Amino acid sequence: MKIAIGYRGTNVGYDLIRLAEKHAQAFHGEVIIITSLPGGEKTTREQVLEAEQNLDNAKAFFDEKSIPASTHLLVRGNAAGEDIVRFAREQDAAEIIIGVKSRSKLGKLIFGSTAQYVILQAHCPVMTVK
Repeated sequence: MKIAIGYRGTNVGYDLIRLAEKHAQAFHGEVIIITSLPGGEKTTREQVLEAEQNLDNAKAFFDEKSIPASTHLLVRGNAAGEDIVRFAREQDAAEIIIGVKSRSKLGKLIFGSTAQYVILQAHCPVMTVK
């Protein structure tokens, strides 16, 4: 079973990693760690280096737990949600795990645009982590 996680290295990132760990152990799965950046003039070298470092840290966590994991920094000119959904489909992921930001009651209903896109467009089940 392949488990894709949309990972940005933020506060919610650790919770994403822990949930992916539990699912990978339970289902003898592998984890696909995805970070998406827009690219072009919208992405700085510092953002790329930070994303790579965050991905390396996440990979090290799974390596320590002996869970197969791969990292993918996507800079394809797409919105993050679109990148996550497309790449998860390309990799034949059975599940996607993403984080959602804590917002107002209305904001929680709508989620962010990335989470909303992933939830509505994914080919597989999507788990959200607050």
